[in-house]
Amino acid sequence: MTLLWTSDALVEATGGRPVGNMPAGVTGISIDSRSLQPGDAFFAIKGETMDGHDFATAAVRAGAGVLVVSEAKLAALGRLTAPMIVVPDVLAALERLGTAARARAAARIIAVTGSVGKTSTKEALRHVLSAVGTVHASDKSFNNHWGVPLTLARMPADCDYAVFEIGMNHPGEIRPLVRMVRPHVALITLIAPAHLGFFRSMDEIAEAKAEIFEGLEPGGVALLNRDDPRTKLLEKLARQAGVERIATFGENPRSTYRLLDSALHADHSTMAVKIGTAKSGGEEIVARVGAPGRHMVQNALAVMGAAHLVGADMARVSLALGDLSAEAGRGRRHVLAHPHGQIVLIDESYNANPASMKAALSLLRNTPVAEGGRRVAVLGDMLELGVHSEKLHAALAPLVVDADVGLVLLAGPHMASLAKALPSDLDVAIRATADELKPLLLQALRGGDAVMIKSSKGIGLAKLVDEMLRKFPAQAGTAQQA
Repeated sequence: MTLLWTSDALVEATGGRPVGNMPAGVTGISIDSRSLQPGDAFFAIKGETMDGHDFATAAVRAGAGVLVVSEAKLAALGRLTAPMIVVPDVLAALERLGTAARARAAARIIAVTGSVGKTSTKEALRHVLSAVGTVHASDKSFNNHWGVPLTLARMPADCDYAVFEIGMNHPGEIRPLVRMVRPHVALITLIAPAHLGFFRSMDEIAEAKAEIFEGLEPGGVALLNRDDPRTKLLEKLARQAGVERIATFGENPRSTYRLLDSALHADHSTMAVKIGTAKSGGEEIVARVGAPGRHMVQNALAVMGAAHLVGADMARVSLALGDLSAEAGRGRRHVLAHPHGQIVLIDESYNANPASMKAALSLLRNTPVAEGGRRVAVLGDMLELGVHSEKLHAALAPLVVDADVGLVLLAGPHMASLAKALPSDLDVAIRATADELKPLLLQALRGGDAVMIKSSKGIGLAKLVDEMLRKFPAQAGTAQQA
């Protein structure tokens, strides 16, 4: 059994006091009794709606090796006989442990932020770097004030690479997180109008994302999207933060990692990339990207840049891109058995903003349909756009038309703006909620259709994906990850 932390190191790092008969150490870190593995340390974090201390008994039953609990809650836990580390504040103790994990790490570390593509890029980096060494990366979208320190605390001391996703929806949220992570490469995927309801302008979003530069290690590199209109602003902000090395990726001829050519196919893409500027010469790499879509080509370009900057073997990295696949809710593709033929389902249900909607509709446009089939766009509200919401939803209309969609199904009050903007001869239906839309979708489906489902997570269109998978099971051996 490999210990992640000895008990002595755990006590020292958290600044707590041990109570009970402590084990030699723990094999993992958990904040959820439902997913806790035997031997984990359970941190009883108090969240907005739940208090981890209420689940301490469940954690012990699941096999927790140590409980990390608040001094104020200790009396209420008096009946538990499990070993504990008692601290003033459990989340602060987790942050301290994360900081200690970073201090002992020898890994090359990449931090990823941006308005779109954070998780997909993080997962792609996990995938390709696994071909050249041991990799530690965030689970799911663990990119907030508890997700980042939790990911740090789980980082083995001997991994070769580590990849952290850092998110925000308000100014000031990235700064404390990146100062814990202290990356060697800080990557910003793209600045787009996500969470625009919390900002006065796109420049303010860029300024909030630029906080990631403040945690860069000395000599670290800022990696920026040269095709982003706000690259110059980000470069300026990076310099102001003391960053001396800036690299870029994109189609722009001045990019350090330049996309020379790409070809988009239904289930993959190919790309030719030049590494190095015109002055420095450089090498050209041709790669196959296993996940389709122009946005995945852009993500892969960023991945190649970050991997190169941390010294990875680029021949292995480019080969690994060939079997890259998308995550559930972020482009995962299923081939379903309908009584009258196959249906292709593209699951983009995890989140949505104008930039990711554009990418998803482009992916649908490039998805072929069988004879008699249609492209079906199932779209839900994009949230957190504030006063810009009506205009940005209506602006999706040309993208829907360009995607050659035969049926549009909409859910949510904000999608009414899109419904009004779509051509009158297009088959469109709108319902208030995902539950109300579900029977309409299931009745409308026919063999040969290609269906793309996309919305902000809060609208709940993921339940439509689940229902389609239940009603029309994926054909054996044909389910794919787009």
